[in-house]
Amino acid sequence: MYDQEKIDNSLSFLKNRFKEYYEKNKIVLPYRFGKREFAFIFFKGKGMYRHLSFTRKKNIDRFVIDKSPAHAYYSTAYYQKPDAPTMQEKKWMGAELIFDLDSDHLPNAEKLSYEQQLKLVKIEFIKLVEDFLMKDFGFEEQFIDLYFSGGRGYHCHVNDPKILNLDSNERREIVDYITGRDIIDSYVFHDETTTKTTIGNRTFASGKTLKMPSPDEPGWKGRISKGIIDIVEEIINNDNPKQKLKQYGVSDKTADKLLKDFSDDRIKRIKQGKLDQTSTIRRFFLNNALRKTAVSMVSGETDEPVTCDVKRLIRLPGSLHGKTGFKVVNTPIDTLKNFEPLNDAVVLPNDMVKIDLKEKTNIKIKNEEYALEEGIHEIPTYLAVYLIGGRKALIEL
Repeated sequence: MYDQEKIDNSLSFLKNRFKEYYEKNKIVLPYRFGKREFAFIFFKGKGMYRHLSFTRKKNIDRFVIDKSPAHAYYSTAYYQKPDAPTMQEKKWMGAELIFDLDSDHLPNAEKLSYEQQLKLVKIEFIKLVEDFLMKDFGFEEQFIDLYFSGGRGYHCHVNDPKILNLDSNERREIVDYITGRDIIDSYVFHDETTTKTTIGNRTFASGKTLKMPSPDEPGWKGRISKGIIDIVEEIINNDNPKQKLKQYGVSDKTADKLLKDFSDDRIKRIKQGKLDQTSTIRRFFLNNALRKTAVSMVSGETDEPVTCDVKRLIRLPGSLHGKTGFKVVNTPIDTLKNFEPLNDAVVLPNDMVKIDLKEKTNIKIKNEEYALEEGIHEIPTYLAVYLIGGRKALIEL
């Protein structure tokens, strides 16, 4: 059990390292910062210190250097009186459209390492930006700002004038579209007559197939078709197709039935856009193509996405994340794919300090692998801040 003095020394260590950083590096102020609310959490404080506004850049620069906060935020909304103590008094004027993708939103995230989580959440983030915001919604690159959060994910700010006055319900509709909520099979698939039978003066459809859209079709229809074809390829090219099916969450019984239904002729027909009428195949493909192509934006059914909140606080670009010491970094679209958080967002110095590690830790940071056992270690400052900020270690004086 650590004593209070050791905890206080560790918090002072973090604050001093942050202060040194802010003395040499400036935060990036958002557009129309004078109309934004600012908020901070301090290393030795309790709760959030908010309802602040700044009319001059030099004032906020001085505040951040003097206070050296653990976390720095600003409002995605514009207000007539951003420093008013209540939301009603602030007088809302509009808000950016914000998307906050965090590794918490990934399925089975707790089983992944920090590095694995960051890689997977970036894939989801690129999908969100390129496939949905730019392609489906048509937002122009000039109105999209992207940031690594400094923690476990990424933030996307859309500041297109067309969306600034959308209310929460309208923003929720955007989220529902991106997550594929309420898409039903009749929207994507349709029956196509294959044979007809004539009796007397009337002709009836005697044979049908379930037809899916072309993969080139825009929006969700083409997206689901591409997802279905990808799933088929994954299954039939796998050394253990049944195990691959089980990775999609199906039971042994359903996996056996699907494999039985996956005849060579049926696979060929699926690639041609023809799904047979078996309810098992229809349900399996729609559900899993949705999961594969939609964006994971919430961690549970009751989790309200950040996007719907018109009064949200978001991390200040250029600031440091109090739990990692990593920088909130602007990641333009053309550099996002090559962005490496555990290298590019690590900005604190590499001078060596001693820590008392509470638990075994493995991490690759600044291109160097660390496998640390519990106990005393001498490590670079940037790694010490990450471990102390994450409550895995304390400073050893």
